[in-house]
Amino acid sequence: MDTAALVQLLPFVAIFVLMYFLIIRPQQKRAKEHQAQLNAVKRNDTVVLSNGMIGKITRVEETQVMVEIASGVNVPVVKSMIAEVRTKGDPAPANDKAA
Repeated sequence: MDTAALVQLLPFVAIFVLMYFLIIRPQQKRAKEHQAQLNAVKRNDTVVLSNGMIGKITRVEETQVMVEIASGVNVPVVKSMIAEVRTKGDPAPANDKAA
C-alpha cells in the first residue's frame, strides 16, 4: 500500500477507535456490572424487575428467583429479568413531581 491509501484509511480507523471508546466499551462495562449484581442477589434484597414491578427476593436458585410482589404473593422470575438490585438499606430515588 502506498502512503495515499493509508492516509485515506486513517479517518475510518480513527472513527472506529472513537466509537469503541465512547459506545462499545462503556456498554460492556455496564453489562459486566449488571451481571455481577445478578450473581450477588440474596434473600431479602429489594429488586426492580424489567416490567417495573418492585419486590423482595424470598428464594434464590441458579437461574431464577422467587420475588414477593405483594404480601403473600410470590412469583418466580428469571434472573435476567431483574433490571436493578436495591439492597435492604438502599433508599428509593426521590420523586421529582410536586405533591
